[in-house]
Amino acid sequence: MLEPDSGLSLTIARIVQRLKGSSLHSQLERQARVSLHNPDIKLESLKEDIKDFLKTSGWEKKLQNAVYSELNVFPSPCHPAAPPEHMKEPLAYMRKAQGSWEKRILKSLNSMSTELSIPLAQKRPVSEQKELLNKWNEMGTDEPDLSLFRPVYAPKDFLEVLMNLRNPNYENGEQPSFRNHLGLIQVPLKVKDIPELKEDFSELGLNIGQLGIDDSSQVPPEFFENEHVRVGQKGMDLFSSVINFLVEQDSAAAQQYVRQGCPTALRADLWALILNISNQPEDILYYEQLKSNVIQHDLLVDSLIYKDVKLTASNDDYYFVFEDYLYQVLLCFSRDTSVLEHFTYSSATPPKSYIRGKLGMEEYAVFYPPNGVIPFHGFSMYVAPLCFLYHEPSKLYQIFREMYVRFFFRLHSISSHPSGIVSLCLLFETLLQTHLPQLFYHLREIGAQPLRISFKWMVRAFSGYLATDQLLLLWDRILGYNSLEILAVLAAAVFAFRAVNLMEVTSLAAAEAVLADLSTLKVMPLLQIFLFATVT
Repeated sequence: MLEPDSGLSLTIARIVQRLKGSSLHSQLERQARVSLHNPDIKLESLKEDIKDFLKTSGWEKKLQNAVYSELNVFPSPCHPAAPPEHMKEPLAYMRKAQGSWEKRILKSLNSMSTELSIPLAQKRPVSEQKELLNKWNEMGTDEPDLSLFRPVYAPKDFLEVLMNLRNPNYENGEQPSFRNHLGLIQVPLKVKDIPELKEDFSELGLNIGQLGIDDSSQVPPEFFENEHVRVGQKGMDLFSSVINFLVEQDSAAAQQYVRQGCPTALRADLWALILNISNQPEDILYYEQLKSNVIQHDLLVDSLIYKDVKLTASNDDYYFVFEDYLYQVLLCFSRDTSVLEHFTYSSATPPKSYIRGKLGMEEYAVFYPPNGVIPFHGFSMYVAPLCFLYHEPSKLYQIFREMYVRFFFRLHSISSHPSGIVSLCLLFETLLQTHLPQLFYHLREIGAQPLRISFKWMVRAFSGYLATDQLLLLWDRILGYNSLEILAVLAAAVFAFRAVNLMEVTSLAAAEAVLADLSTLKVMPLLQIFLFATVT
């Protein structure tokens, strides 16, 4: 067991080490040197005077936000004696299952490359580079022949893998409490019950105002929204000068604020503040470098990205207009080697490829794709809703990348993390079996296991299923609570809302028909009623 003081020391050391390699560190050093020319800086009180200067000039707040961001992203440190893989995933059988799943994905990708005689990567001819550069902002008008390409896998394939997960320690003597779980997920992970969820999501209580429900026409605006907007603008006034805007920024306060939702006009800036994205000149330059890499080299996964956008977002009434943005962001994302960093705390491992003729020789190995993430069917829907908030490509890109390395990667990797897809599936099934037993058993008996319907919602964080305004209200809470558990709660709440109709169905197809359209649902009332009006 790691002592609290020891854990704190390790956390501090890790954050200091990470920040030393960041652009913020060099900026702080530069500002500290600049401050030495300030007549208010005295040699006898140099340290304190520089601290005061950094505080009044807004740099202290930037440093606080960077530290807060690190604490949100990286897990608590393991015991110093624990092997490195424990930071990725503490349970050996989960690591083994993830490794087997990755081999399947790679086999599918390599088979496609062989069958189509298309290399995994190749340099584009100069003429093709010029053509792509000229149509960079109009890629949606291009109609390449993608008929031979197929998604490497779809959510239903991933669900089959999760259904076969077993903890070998319980094969010969399952825990009595877990033996009663009749869902598809058969691994003994600890998930929260309604009282624990009520405590964690206390800001969603029925007596607490929420944007997205209490700002309706039936509620006087002075009752809730105006006050909530005033609180938001106090921490982040959109019309203040740039210096004052930076001084007032506070990631922790913004994160607390969005737990009750946020007005449309403030959402883009609040999310950027929570994610510690400021779109500095060096960030824009980095994006341009990624774009240059896309122009120069053609990857097999590019066709998978094109195919996915065509199959999903391009056919969506909300998102088809953002087709060009989706190509730009996802193609750049595939080349971004900084994404590899998230594999230090992800159960997944980036796939490797070898230079032709050098198979198995590690010195000739490269990660493929460069970011280590192979897109699957529906992957583009992680980006699509963000296009409503950000219209500048480099900032849109940074927001998506940060959302991915904080949250979305957990939705398509096998782990025991509370926000991982395995725990979300188990939480969903446990909530239904415990609080809607009749519905759960009915659907199970007719061969319509609820998870077979809800899995695709959770894997895509409900993107493409809810109306966009409702989806953004849901993602407000994901950011606010730094957790994906609310996805499982909402999935259970949807079943509760449609329970009467579902009790009448007699097949999986009929159950899917009842739940086929979620676009008219209001997220916040569903969550509040399920969490706080459920008898426990």
